[in-house]
Amino acid sequence: MRRAGNSFPNAMKYTIAGLAGLAALVPGTGSAQGDLLIAPTRLILDGRRGGEVILANQGSEEATYRISLELRRMDEDGNLVAVEESEATAGEKAALEMIRYAPRRVTLPPAQPQSVRISARPGADLPDGEYRVHMSFAALPKVQAVAQQPTQVANGVSIALTPIYGVVMPIIVRKGSVEVTGGLANPRLTKTEYGDAFAIDMIRSGTSSLYGDILVFRRGANEPAFIARGVGVYPEIGERHSTFDITPEQRAALTGPVRIEYREASENGGGLIAAIDGVLG
Repeated sequence: MRRAGNSFPNAMKYTIAGLAGLAALVPGTGSAQGDLLIAPTRLILDGRRGGEVILANQGSEEATYRISLELRRMDEDGNLVAVEESEATAGEKAALEMIRYAPRRVTLPPAQPQSVRISARPGADLPDGEYRVHMSFAALPKVQAVAQQPTQVANGVSIALTPIYGVVMPIIVRKGSVEVTGGLANPRLTKTEYGDAFAIDMIRSGTSSLYGDILVFRRGANEPAFIARGVGVYPEIGERHSTFDITPEQRAALTGPVRIEYREASENGGGLIAAIDGVLG
């Protein structure tokens, strides 16, 4: 697979009715946390065009969100680990510096969308490659009267605990020509502390990330017995060990000869990235 300067399409427009249908908590078209819904959930820019993210408040009360940028690195288990700016690489610092966005704080009445405009200005002397930051949308707690604040006594001190909810999405900038290849290895059925699981190793090589869906087919079947959507492998790792919880019924359906495919997300064409045949048991 080879990518050369992806052109970002015209910014998408959403109605509240359309956004409400995107609330599934999977990477892809839309994602929700608490009462906040955002779409899309990952944005790819090439430095020539900007894009936008649409926010919608699905709650019954007005809510305010602070928008900021942060750095996260993927480890080999697929976890995104926060990175302090003092520990950032030159590429990560460049990614922070090139992103422009507005507004940086929004107050959303119920059922009224708000767009956040985003653009990237990579420096002319910046090496070709993929650069990434994560945009955070953090809910700001409402100010309450002292008498209304829930309290907890700890060592004789009364404190108020207010949870803060938020959503984080990646913004990816591809400069110049980037390329990537992918592979699959070691598919298996296993057990975790939560129960049955399907696991597979995903291999990446090149200057770009991989992103798509994993589909597992019983040999000869046209419909997948299992799908994991929105699975990415970022450029900082060459291999990801992915594990997905499954039900006992899914484990039974996956036992035996299977074909496993890693495909681009359907909104990106659904092209085959990698495939492997195996026997699960």
